[in-house]
Amino acid sequence: MTERKPPGMSFETWVESQISQGMARGDFDELPGAGRPLPRSDREETAYDWAVAKARREGVDTGAMLPPGLALRRERDLLPDRAAELESEAAVRALAEDYNARVEAFWRRPQESRWAPVPGLADVEALVEQWRATRPPAPPPPEPAPPPVRRPGWWRRWRADR
Repeated sequence: MTERKPPGMSFETWVESQISQGMARGDFDELPGAGRPLPRSDREETAYDWAVAKARREGVDTGAMLPPGLALRRERDLLPDRAAELESEAAVRALAEDYNARVEAFWRRPQESRWAPVPGLADVEALVEQWRATRPPAPPPPEPAPPPVRRPGWWRRWRADR
């Protein structure tokens, strides 16, 4: 449809005229699904259910849709998995302390509702202990190599030959 709405005509009138012209041309005849209700999988689906299903179909992380308190709780539950990917104890401690700092900042902000969920702090030492338990044992340190045998310098060999 490339026509523009004529000036002075209301939008509703213009749309209705476009529809009636299309019906007169037969543009709406024999469309697939004509005369049947639109398919709907679940009539009890709420707007939230629809938004979550759409986000999952699009590959969007649904954790981003949570309120801040619940998002922090979810992050705390995922901390052991994130810590398992780290290589050093210092990195695990930094991860837990960063989370705790964000929780304390959340506690200092006024909340939208008095019923807002309040996340708890992560236990840094327990997280480090769990990380250590999942690590393979460290290989024993290599034995020191024996000191190299020193050969006498060329001048001593030369003098010894004389």
